[in-house]
Amino acid sequence: MSSAGVNGEAGGGVAGGIHRFVVFGDICGSGTLDMAEKGLQRAALYAAFDDAYSSVGVEPGTFHQEDRGDGILAALRPDVPPSLMVGRWIDTLYESLRAHNKGRARPLRLRIGMNAGLVVQDRHGLVGRAVDLAARLCDSPQAKRIMNEAPEVDLLVVVSDWLYANVVVEGGPYVEPDHYRRARIRSKETDEAAWFHVPRRPAPPLIGPEGERAPEGERGPAAAGERVPATGARTGVGPSRGDGPTPRTGGGNRTYQVGGDLLDVHGNTIHGGFTGIRKGPGPDAGAGEPA
Repeated sequence: MSSAGVNGEAGGGVAGGIHRFVVFGDICGSGTLDMAEKGLQRAALYAAFDDAYSSVGVEPGTFHQEDRGDGILAALRPDVPPSLMVGRWIDTLYESLRAHNKGRARPLRLRIGMNAGLVVQDRHGLVGRAVDLAARLCDSPQAKRIMNEAPEVDLLVVVSDWLYANVVVEGGPYVEPDHYRRARIRSKETDEAAWFHVPRRPAPPLIGPEGERAPEGERGPAAAGERVPATGARTGVGPSRGDGPTPRTGGGNRTYQVGGDLLDVHGNTIHGGFTGIRKGPGPDAGAGEPA
């Protein structure tokens, strides 16, 4: 679906970049489906997107949409409020998936990447870094792992750091800024912060700078209302909150604080030769106990 007058395309050429909201959606596990199941899920995907667009007043023919086989790439008009897309649009998409999946053995499960920025449209389709990043967010290793390890999740939304900081944090109807968690995406030429969201859930079940599994029950800083700087994982003079297990204390004044690859040991005296501390239990785990 394409509309030349709306999107700034003239005579099949390029009129220049326009700041637009970009959505990239992908069906999870489509490679395991037979042709009949693919047809059913594609039809449900388009129906759910149509419901979501209708809920925010975006009419057919007023936006650009490309079929991606097992997914959809879309760019909205510049005058569509982005707060509607991260609010009511997501909520309606979620409800449409719930209605479609009720009682089905093979539910439709989606990963959605969202971004905004300069987009150029030529006669072949959409191009621009905003488009590239939306696709990277959707296809990131963290997003795929969340959906692989949490089969109960039918919809995962991943938004760019710019979109989170400038739109999501402002809140609004159906927007859940405290239910996002942050992770660093490093894939191909992409090295970006991103924010992950499962509608109606306090936080996604999996987030880490490199896609590690978070400790059971741990909530990310965004869920606790903390705005994390977009500088990636914390490093420096000491462990940071959430980087490791609860401090363990032994007899007397011994204290061990673990944070990522950093171990702080306080109030201990080490006698004799010292070569290092083994990380994790091993056959010599007891040999390194301080005197």
